[in-house]
Amino acid sequence: MPKCKKCSKRGLFLRVNAAGICHSCVDIMMLEAQAEKLKQSIESLSKDLLDKDKLYQAIYEKAKSEGIKDIGMQISDKEKELSDCITQIDACRQDITTLSEEKEKYEKSIASNAKKLQKIQYLYKSMKHAVELFEISDTISKNNISDNLDNESEEVLATTIQLKLHHMDVKQLRKLFNQNNKMIQDTLEKYKGRYTTKTNMAIYKLMVIALEAELQNVLYNINYGKLDNALNDIKNITSKYLKIATDGNQSIASTMMKFIGEIEYFFIEAVKIEYEYYVQKERIKEEQRAIREQMRQEAKERKELEQQRKQVEKEEEKYKNEIASISEQLSLAVGDEKIQQLQNRIAQLQSQLSEVENKREEIISRQNGKAGYVYIISNLGSFGDNVFKIGMTRRLVPQERVNELGDASVPFPFDVHSFIFSDDAVGLEQNIHKILNNKRINKVNLRKEFFGVSIDELEELVYTLEPSAEFNRTLLAEQYYQSLSIDDVPENLEIADYDEAEYEDEEV
Repeated sequence: MPKCKKCSKRGLFLRVNAAGICHSCVDIMMLEAQAEKLKQSIESLSKDLLDKDKLYQAIYEKAKSEGIKDIGMQISDKEKELSDCITQIDACRQDITTLSEEKEKYEKSIASNAKKLQKIQYLYKSMKHAVELFEISDTISKNNISDNLDNESEEVLATTIQLKLHHMDVKQLRKLFNQNNKMIQDTLEKYKGRYTTKTNMAIYKLMVIALEAELQNVLYNINYGKLDNALNDIKNITSKYLKIATDGNQSIASTMMKFIGEIEYFFIEAVKIEYEYYVQKERIKEEQRAIREQMRQEAKERKELEQQRKQVEKEEEKYKNEIASISEQLSLAVGDEKIQQLQNRIAQLQSQLSEVENKREEIISRQNGKAGYVYIISNLGSFGDNVFKIGMTRRLVPQERVNELGDASVPFPFDVHSFIFSDDAVGLEQNIHKILNNKRINKVNLRKEFFGVSIDELEELVYTLEPSAEFNRTLLAEQYYQSLSIDDVPENLEIADYDEAEYEDEEV
């Protein structure tokens, strides 16, 4: 029966190792050995703990070493990322260069195609005009040709003369006219090849010479306000020559209709281009007239300001004389009460004198500077809703200028929506006009100060430019609404504030 040499246990099922020790004792011996090892480690650590500086230094060196190693790895990673970014940037720059070159190439192609498209559209419009005007079909009937010149005698064709036209003096108009003229010449050349016989070619050449001469005559005789007359002349000319040509040879009627239809479109464009010169010229005239009127108005205002300045200077002189007189009395006065009264009177006069001097300085400032009022007014009965006049005056009382505008030249007086005082009223007025430029009622004479704008938009604009300004949204239009409510005007109606001179001016 086995027996443990260490614990002396024995038993039938007891197992011992080669040394005769049971498993329990072996485990105990191992635990004891581990305990002894731990004990030695604890003793070693205890010795190390006794030397704190040494321990701290070891921890610091270890942390430093690990930190440097970690930072080195991070730097290495960042350098790699930076290298990758630089590579990507170089690649992107190369792509940008390539795309820029492609963009420039495509832009040139788009510009070229745009010119081609414009030319095609121009030709298409002329052909469309011909189709709509003459209803071209395979079967040509004389009924398609105007009969308004059946009895007209044959005219003698004059030699073509190059006249001096006004559009030649304006660079932009000259460019447009040359473009249109090139389209005319291209159309003439295109139809020239459609005539093979000498007779037809002769008819075509004579018609071309005559049409060009007729066009120059129309362009030469254009005047402002006569655009419709010039357009009607072009239509009458093309109709006349179409009839002459087709009556002479029906075989060319179809081709001639197409030719006349296209060439009429370009002739109409030529008339419009030449007429634009007269529109611009009239605009300049209107602006010059408005400038002269403005100069007269400013001269009138300066004259009134000069009169007001002289009046204020007289008042200033009166106050100074009075102050001098009381000062002399004060020097001779006896008694505290009397002296106090005179001193109070001098103080009062000096305060009033200061107000007069400020008023004089304001008048001088208005005479020599840009200070004044920008006014916003409306006249519902005269011009309708959402129409406002925006102007400027240097007068001390801006309502006087509004009253003048509402004189006998308009049926009803103006309503005032805002008086905006500014040290640079001229600049403020110009700024408002610039913002509302596209809303002008008169787009020819830019000196006219009427604008089509809503009351909400106008109010927002005023508060944006001058937050302290007052704005009245109400359109009173009292006389206008009163007039709407009156059916019959009494024959013995008395006219208030009768002005004989004004009435005489109206009669004249």
